[in-house]
Amino acid sequence: MSAFTLLDGALGTELTRRGCDTRLPLWSARALLDAPEVVAQIHADYRAAGAEVLTANTFRTNRRALDKAGLGDQVAALTGRAVRLAREAAFGARVAGSMAPVEDCYTPSLVPDETALRAEHGELAAALAAAGCDLILVETMNTVREAKIAAEAAAATGLPLWVSFTLGADHALLSGETLAHALAAVRPLNPQAVLVNCIPVAQVAGALETLSAARGGWPVAFGAYANVGHVDDEVGWTLTDAVSPAAYAAVARGWRAQGATILGGCCGTSPAHIVALSASA
Repeated sequence: MSAFTLLDGALGTELTRRGCDTRLPLWSARALLDAPEVVAQIHADYRAAGAEVLTANTFRTNRRALDKAGLGDQVAALTGRAVRLAREAAFGARVAGSMAPVEDCYTPSLVPDETALRAEHGELAAALAAAGCDLILVETMNTVREAKIAAEAAAATGLPLWVSFTLGADHALLSGETLAHALAAVRPLNPQAVLVNCIPVAQVAGALETLSAARGGWPVAFGAYANVGHVDDEVGWTLTDAVSPAAYAAVARGWRAQGATILGGCCGTSPAHIVALSASA
């Protein structure tokens, strides 16, 4: 099989695993204030595991999330801190800035209006660019509308753009919109990669089949990073050992056979999962 680009694994749930406070609404962003040294160590552990792309801890440094904790004026400062922590561990790896839905990733009905989306995603994208990211990863998108607006904000920075969607068991976005619709919306922005993420391991093969078909003749790179565990309303995620690193890597070989060239881990995965993926290259 051809070579693939190896992403890192989860950061938020790894903070939970290491004893950090990840209660909502800040979730992983709380550690930028309380435990930056743990964030730095997690990045270093993923780099040592073989990750070629480290995703900065900016999933929840958007203004809406920070406002809920009375920290709305710290978007630029915390985003900059997150990117710096990833960069210091990178040693040649690329640093991706994460842009996520501004509301709950699993509740498309909460997506705010266009004016709010453009302001909030525009602010975070600009902060990521100013902080020195190598690319922007618009991830865990659950509606076409927010994905397009976030991707437009990211593309406006001039940085390379990757876009990733989270799907239901029917392999459609959680809004019910199809992947074909989603890809058509972001294709004019020339993303370098399109992905699926934060879906159960067992659903990835079907999601990749749908994603590949939705690409049609578009020769854009594609891939996946799956989760292990399930959502928790207080701390964001409940960890399980349901999919071992070896089992994850074994299943991922099938994803590569489907043509995926970008692989990593999402919620619940750990540096050990990335070690296993790296060993399977």
